[in-house]
Amino acid sequence: MKRKILAFVVAGLVPSVSFAAVAITTSVSGGVYGLLKWFGDMLSLVVPLIISLAVVYFIWQVFRYAIAGNEEDKAKAKTHMIWGIVGIFVMVSVWGLVGILTSTFGTAGQSAMTGPSINVIGQ
Repeated sequence: MKRKILAFVVAGLVPSVSFAAVAITTSVSGGVYGLLKWFGDMLSLVVPLIISLAVVYFIWQVFRYAIAGNEEDKAKAKTHMIWGIVGIFVMVSVWGLVGILTSTFGTAGQSAMTGPSINVIGQ
């Protein structure tokens, strides 16, 4: 039984292997703006991972509901499934809303934390 559960969890985490192709910068340079850019880059990697974990959690609750023997365990699993769906919906909705706002205002692909450019005469 434990091997089946382990196989189920591993199969659910297989899509996270695709994150291996993303280059992660571990050094922070550029002062405050560099730190904020680094934080934004890390956040853009973490958000899909959190959504993936929420989907795995939901599937795990469906599995628990299917194998539950008594009504109390089924009720707990059903409650967790409902809250899992609500959590996934909120995360994807906020992510989509941010995408809509960035494309509407033309800031897609640009960093919001860039400093002003100063033209120096004589250089």
